[in-house]
Amino acid sequence: MNISIIGAGLGGLVLARVLHVNGIAATVYESDPAAQSRTQGGQLDIHEHDGQVALAAAGLTDEFRAIINVGAEATRVLDPTGAVLYDEPDDGTGVRPEVLRGDLRRILIESLPSQTIRWNKKLTGTAAIGDGTHRLDFADGSSSVSDLVVGADGAWSKIRPLVSAATPEYAGVTFVETYLHDADVRHPAAAAAVGGGAMFALAPGQGLAVHREADGILHSYAELKRSAEWVEGIDFSDAKASASRVVAEFDGWAEELTSLISDSDSAPVARMIHSLPNDHRWDRVPGVTLVGDAAHLMPPSGDGANLAMFDGAELGQAIVAHPGDIEAALVAYENELFPRSASTAVEAHETLDLCVGKDAPHGLIALISGAKSR
Repeated sequence: MNISIIGAGLGGLVLARVLHVNGIAATVYESDPAAQSRTQGGQLDIHEHDGQVALAAAGLTDEFRAIINVGAEATRVLDPTGAVLYDEPDDGTGVRPEVLRGDLRRILIESLPSQTIRWNKKLTGTAAIGDGTHRLDFADGSSSVSDLVVGADGAWSKIRPLVSAATPEYAGVTFVETYLHDADVRHPAAAAAVGGGAMFALAPGQGLAVHREADGILHSYAELKRSAEWVEGIDFSDAKASASRVVAEFDGWAEELTSLISDSDSAPVARMIHSLPNDHRWDRVPGVTLVGDAAHLMPPSGDGANLAMFDGAELGQAIVAHPGDIEAALVAYENELFPRSASTAVEAHETLDLCVGKDAPHGLIALISGAKSR
């Protein structure tokens, strides 16, 4: 069986690894020129019930534990003045350890045979050629034929149209990403406000979400409930002007908080949040399926990467459990995928509202403290 996975993100790589440890070969096609050609995002909390389960299925629990950012499960919530409303230190009893997405991707890549991932393979077209097989065409002029094509290619998936007409829609919130480096020395007030792990400073319509990463890095997102037109009216190619424009939205906030934006060591990057319908599903199409954001794009709430990895592991195990019958494997996988992703998508939208809706920050505090008490 010729299995093609489009996209070397976490979901696609977990799928390839689970198949590999069960003696099934797959090829991962990735448009990036190489593994380190671009940054891979920030810190992820890996959940006990899905992300950690997926990594165990991939046989990578020890490798995962070796990259944990110890102490990073600390959580605090501030108000716009910088006053601490909630503070939970990392006492070592947490079940959602934090790791860098780039480190997690690295251990997955290193766990695969070198020929598994084909770099610099930008997909330009697909065509069904009968009996569930598809031809894949790439920008370098090459093509391949696959018995199974798995879209693991994210929000703007080129495989999704083979099974679904759904397209992502703007969720009404934009995250503006910034970084402070060597923060404890160069930005001590901001570093003290953030603390040892994650910090949220929230108010209705806007907020700051920050993770402390290794080597004194503060990775921040200014969360703004604004129209698409507002975002498009800012020239983010002008780092200084765009930072000033975003900081202006936090007028009256404590300087140690606004400095996370104004003093950024990187140009601000606008991440407009898009999502698919909560109940996104598709009719069975022979030889094609989706994992991760390609299947269930939702607002960031800590679930996306975990779900993507769990999707990859579940699909891999379904293929192993149905030798020689790929359609039976896909039916079994999708029957579990659709209700699982629908319920998580609803929760993701609710969490986003807790961060920037009318009850911010108290709704998020109730959510976090409730989760900690369970």
